[in-house]
Formats: sequence, structure tokens, C-alpha cells
Amino acid sequence: MMFEAVEDLIGEHADLERQLADPAVHADQANARKLTKRYAELTPIVSTYRAWRRTGEDIETARELGADDPEFAAEVKELDKERDELTERLRLLLVPRDPSDDKDVILEVKAGEGGEESALFAGDLLRMYLRYAERVGWKTEILDSNPSDLGGYKDVQVAVKAKASHEPGQGVWARLKYEGGVHRVQRVPATESQGRIHTSAAGVLVTPEAEDVEVEIGPNDLRIDVYRSSGPGGQSVNTTDSAVRITHLPSGLVVSCQNEKSQLQNKESAMRILRSRLLAAAQEEAEREASDARRSQVRTVDRSERIRTYNFPENRISDHRVGFKAYNLDQVLDGDLDAILQACVDADSAAKLAAAGDTN
Repeated sequence: MMFEAVEDLIGEHADLERQLADPAVHADQANARKLTKRYAELTPIVSTYRAWRRTGEDIETARELGADDPEFAAEVKELDKERDELTERLRLLLVPRDPSDDKDVILEVKAGEGGEESALFAGDLLRMYLRYAERVGWKTEILDSNPSDLGGYKDVQVAVKAKASHEPGQGVWARLKYEGGVHRVQRVPATESQGRIHTSAAGVLVTPEAEDVEVEIGPNDLRIDVYRSSGPGGQSVNTTDSAVRITHLPSGLVVSCQNEKSQLQNKESAMRILRSRLLAAAQEEAEREASDARRSQVRTVDRSERIRTYNFPENRISDHRVGFKAYNLDQVLDGDLDAILQACVDADSAAKLAAAGDTN
């Protein structure tokens, strides 16, 4: 029977409903949140499945009555269309979900080849993400930055946090996870006197922000160094040793923060970045160890080399992974990212559906 696996989910949904109705369950807030989250994830699946079953029954009834009444025969077409739509929606709801889709993220932008022009482009990308976050109602916090001499960024880290309440699976990671990779720009740099078009690049790293309980860091795993903050050109901008460098000895990961005047604040920011990187590394290791089928379900849109090109002379934005192309680069850089992100989401869902079909 199509969607027979949903029957188990209906049972789980009913059991969760019973548990959440018990006041004793809410004495343990952490467990209650976990149960509430799972209940919210299952609710649209259960309601869609019930509508799908009900529509199927309506079709059978309309066909029986249509033998004697042409009006019921005409209704079958509309019901068939509705059932097809519900079938597709249910298939999408049953696609294996990324467990991190509810998470907030730490987004890092780093200048690459191209010197000062690359740093200016990194600044453009940062502004693009900040404007997009503003459009959708997310909060942003610059954790650390290393400005360049002309106003760009050699590297910058920003925490992006979703609204307090959002639909299950619609956190920041669900959208921005597709941004990780090499972003290439083609334009006449501000530093170019001959008017020639140059190509440079900046790298973007997006990691789900980890909670303390998700990443275990032993007391002897860290080496913490302090030093004086520096600004563009290397000049000292602080007379105290407030900048912090944390080295995670088991993995060799190094994180530095100097944005704040307080050593404690810089340490807290560096730990947030470190935890998110360690979580991402653990997830990637788990994916490498998984089977090919599982790996294709978890990560279907390649996020490695040169994912996107920003062509200023043609006002063109191109995503090389999904074949997306549009001529509204100015709007995209002003934060209008919905169309290009949706193209990535759709391609990811289509690949997961195909993988799920291959394994059935």
C-alpha cells in the first residue's frame, strides 16, 4: 500500500499527544520540548495523510454515483487532481530530513584570491546575508571580524538566529546551508584604473550552531592564548591583552576572536565558533561513514568548489550546482536571496525523492 509507513507515524503521533496531555511530563522541560518538537514534525504528515485517504474514499464514492449521475462523474476529475497534489505533498513531507534544519548557524566569509578586491567582495557577501536576515526577521551578531584597509573584510564570522517560533525544519540552517563554498565575482575592481574586468573569489563556511550538550570538550582539550587586538594594517587597537586564540588540541582547530574589548566576551565568541565547527566536523565524518544511499539523502547539493558566480557587467547571478541563472544581481546583493535559495532547496528535495525511490 502506498505510504504504508505513515501508519507507524500516526501511532507515534497519537502516543505523543497522550504524553503531552499528561501534566507530569512537563515537569521535565527538556523532555517536554523534545516531545513537542517531534509532535510538531509529525502533525503535517498525519493531517496530509488523512486528507489523502479521505480524498481517495471520495473518489470511489463519486465514481459509483457517477454511473447514474453525470455531475458526480465530473467531480471525479477535480478529486483526482486534489489527490495528486496531496500525494506529491505527502511524498515531500516523507523525504528524509536534515536533523540540523531547525538550528541557527554561524556563517563565516573569508577573502580568497584577488587581494583587496576579494576582501571588498567578502564585505559585499556579508552585507547580502545581513540584509537577507533582516528581510526574513532573523537576528544577526558579528562574532569577530578582520577588516581590510579599503573597508572590506579579510574574514568575518556572524551568528544568525531564527525567530523564537518557526515552522519545524525551517530554521536558519534549512536555508543557508546551501551557501557554503567558493563564491566567484567578475567585475571592474575599485582599485582598477584601466577599466578591466577582474575575477576574484571569497569563501563562505556555514555551520549549524552547536549547543553545549552536543559537543563534548574535555578540560585538557584546549590551549587558550591571549594577545592584543589589531586593526587594518596591523596597528594595535587595544592596550590590553583582550584578543583570544583557542586551539582545540585533539583536532588542531584554531579559532581567534578580537572584536570585543573584554577578554571574556572574546573567549565566549570563540567557543561558539569552535563548537559549531566541531559539530560540523562530526556530522561530516558520520556522513562519510554512511552508505552511498544515506549520504545522498543527507547532502545532495554539492557545496565544494565554486558554487556561484556574480557577474557585475551583465548583472547576472549563476548557481553552478542547480543551473539557476537570473539577471537581478543588484537585488540579490541587497538581500533578495529567496529565488536562488529555493532553487537549491527544490534540487535537494528532488534528489532525495529520487534516492528514496531507488531504495524502495
